[in-house]
Parts: sequence; structure tokens; C-alpha cells
Amino acid sequence: MFDQMKAMGAIAGLLKNKDRIKEIGEEVQRRVERIRCIGTAGGGAARVTVSGRFQVLEVQLDPSMIAGMYSDASGKAMGESLIMEATNEAMQQAQAMIKEEVRRIAQEYELPDIPGLDRMIGGG
Repeated sequence: MFDQMKAMGAIAGLLKNKDRIKEIGEEVQRRVERIRCIGTAGGGAARVTVSGRFQVLEVQLDPSMIAGMYSDASGKAMGESLIMEATNEAMQQAQAMIKEEVRRIAQEYELPDIPGLDRMIGGG
């Protein structure tokens, strides 16, 4: 309860300076747009690159994995599973990097500690 009241007070203080909020928001967007994370699965047979906006930018599949996907239903299921695993790994990395960038920006702009901020940005 006290943490929630503290967070509301910190946010209320920030709301008084809309230009600063806009500047901070733009900085967060710039940094998030530069994030690139690569997830792999199957010893590198599947490799997926995602952005800080959680968009899949690239999918690379080992030729032997592709061939195995066409061999039978279990090969197809294995390939799909590896792609999903690599994608999830990349997304988790992106989430962690975004959380870290927001923490850095908060320190750089000397923002007050806002309990639960990590949950608001999807990190917790």
C-alpha cells in the first residue's frame, strides 16, 4: 500500500513537467528501436532476430532442419517447436534489455524510484 502511494506521488510530480515526460518518452523509443536480440534453438538450427518493438526481423533455418521438416510429421513438429523456442528466447532477451534501458534512462534523468515500473513495462 505504501509503495503504491509512493509511486502515485512520483508520477504526480512528473506530470507537472509535460515537456520532460515527452523528452524521456522519445529517448525510450529511440533506444528501444535500436535493440536487436537473437534467440537460437536446436544448437543453432533455428535462429530468430527480434527488435525492441517485439517484431520478428529475421528467421534463419539450417538447411538440414528444413529438409527434416519435409520428411514426416514429426520433423515438421520438431522444426516448428525449434522456431517457437528461438522466438521466445529472443523475446525474453528483448524484454530484459528494455527493462535495463528504462532503468538506465531513469537514472540518467534522475527520475524518482517508481515501485512496480518494471511490471508496467512488462519486465516482471
